[in-house]
Amino acid sequence: MADELLSYEPATGVLLWRNPLSDVDAEVAAARGGWATWASKPLAFRIETLRRFANVVRQRAEPFADLIARETGKPLWEARTEVDTVVAKVDISVTAYAERTAQRRMDAQLGSRVALRHKPHGVLAVLGPYNFPAHLPNGHIVPALIAGNAVVFKPSEKTPASGAFLVDCYRAAGVPEECIRLVIGGPAEGKALAAHPGIDGLLFTGSARTGLALNRAFADKPDKILALEMGGNNPIIVWDTPDLHTAAVLVIQSAFTTAGQRCTAARRLIVDTKLYDALIDTINRMVGRIIVGAPHDDPAPFMGSVIDNEAADQLTESYLALMMRGARPIRHLERPVADRPFLIPALIDVTDMPERPDLELFGPILQVIRADDFDAAIHEANNTRYGLSASLISQTPALYDRFWANARAGIVNWNKPTNGASSGAPFGGIGWSGNHRPSAYYAADYCAYPVVSSEAESARASIGIGLRDA
Repeated sequence: MADELLSYEPATGVLLWRNPLSDVDAEVAAARGGWATWASKPLAFRIETLRRFANVVRQRAEPFADLIARETGKPLWEARTEVDTVVAKVDISVTAYAERTAQRRMDAQLGSRVALRHKPHGVLAVLGPYNFPAHLPNGHIVPALIAGNAVVFKPSEKTPASGAFLVDCYRAAGVPEECIRLVIGGPAEGKALAAHPGIDGLLFTGSARTGLALNRAFADKPDKILALEMGGNNPIIVWDTPDLHTAAVLVIQSAFTTAGQRCTAARRLIVDTKLYDALIDTINRMVGRIIVGAPHDDPAPFMGSVIDNEAADQLTESYLALMMRGARPIRHLERPVADRPFLIPALIDVTDMPERPDLELFGPILQVIRADDFDAAIHEANNTRYGLSASLISQTPALYDRFWANARAGIVNWNKPTNGASSGAPFGGIGWSGNHRPSAYYAADYCAYPVVSSEAESARASIGIGLRDA
């Protein structure tokens, strides 16, 4: 039916969940009616409520992980780690709120003082992605609720069941229903929520294309906060390292974890020409051993499917387009089950392409570029409009110093994957990867605004110059 949303398991095609579409106006109105009461509660009360939420998720961890795995197609082991991050987010957000938005008082002249406190914005809309349907929206929602905001959350239309489960956990913990609202729907409902006059801000995680459209839409709305967490065309450089096996592991973890459906996934491998043959051979043999399978398969797969057949089709077309434009295949993108979105990872050398498209290919396709010197490698790393994550695999500290100083990215790693960022640190990028509103530990910054007050217990004032004699 056109008035309901259906969710299917990518691995099997089985119908998983269905629900009527939401009335966006009604959901925003409910949040507007309830947020002030929530904001007036003591901070300790709101924190305790979110700690109960963490306990609820702990109690429901296994069914939650099972649902995430079946709805996204990711392996069960990976879905379990996502649930763990949902729980951990509460303590991290409590610490971050205390550090980033703490109350402060400073002495001023004549016995007065200056007070710094923070207020919530009001009603914040959250648009969540499908790749981490619990962890990433939760990273916005928890700090927003701690700060005293009400939240209207629209999960991706590809993973609505996981979003609904998350909202049930908040409500079971005692977050008032009017302060955590759920919008079920597709792009039309998302656009309506983002443009709704009743919201005081929008916290978004998703594609650069959608993020850029939101940025334009909010250009004449300086009264509303907009935090954009977008994608990346992320580079990983391998240089001056004798341990090619470890380098290959780090490359594969960067490029193919979550079937390449991470905004921090490595899209481009830049390698010293002298290491090229040996490293690519090592990576290629290791990719051949990767198990791709359904969430509950035994033995457990390294990666599952991409989100749906449409995404698999688009990735296949993108891979073929690279070949048609001059790229040289190293390992072809394979689709082992014709009507299901499983993909065997691909490697493709784009060094000699006349023009390389600056796109985020959101799946298991790794483009390889040879470089003759380190300056050329850094130039290639920065050859993108994005700027989320970048990593260097090297045994030479001086090279890392040069890389860190010159890499244009919000996350710059050394001998670590491009992905797997800590929630205890800020998370965000530059260029087409974000709008300088980093999330994770710094989410507290955009969930409340500072209010500065000059205060004195009694009024004292005089004008010492510029008055005629009485």
